[in-house]
Amino acid sequence: MITAKALDKRAADLIDTLRRKGLMVATAESCTGGLVAGFLTEIAGSSAVFDRGFVTYSNAAKTEVLGVPADLVAAHGAVSEPVARAMAEGAVRAARTDIAVAVTGIAGPGGGSAEKPIGLVHFAAARRNGPTIHRECRFGDLGRRQVRLESVGVALDLLTEAAGAPT
Repeated sequence: MITAKALDKRAADLIDTLRRKGLMVATAESCTGGLVAGFLTEIAGSSAVFDRGFVTYSNAAKTEVLGVPADLVAAHGAVSEPVARAMAEGAVRAARTDIAVAVTGIAGPGGGSAEKPIGLVHFAAARRNGPTIHRECRFGDLGRRQVRLESVGVALDLLTEAAGAPT
């Protein structure tokens, strides 16, 4: 189980990497509700590399703010690979940053189903003029807070990977 202290360290390492590479980043968050942005901006000097965070908790916000097609959400559900990819790509466009990470999932305690259980989270990191990478995690029913913290860890790892640094 990841801790907030471990996330602070990973966020600081990522901020250093982004600064060295001259990259700007944005976040597009649903189930984490801004926690990824919060861990990044906890680090002194993060303003040199962090542009903005989008908390798009509702489907309407995903569509209106990030340009995620409503028919994509209707076809696959908000918690899906296609929507995570569209969120990340939409954040890069909207923020005009080099990289963006997206998180969409089911933190619990309710909202899960057999097909999409509690603890299912989809992540994507998009890089301007580069590939969008995706990761799916099934953390299980660890409790809402722990699912969200584990999700921050994966999001930081994906940003590090998208920045071209080893994770």
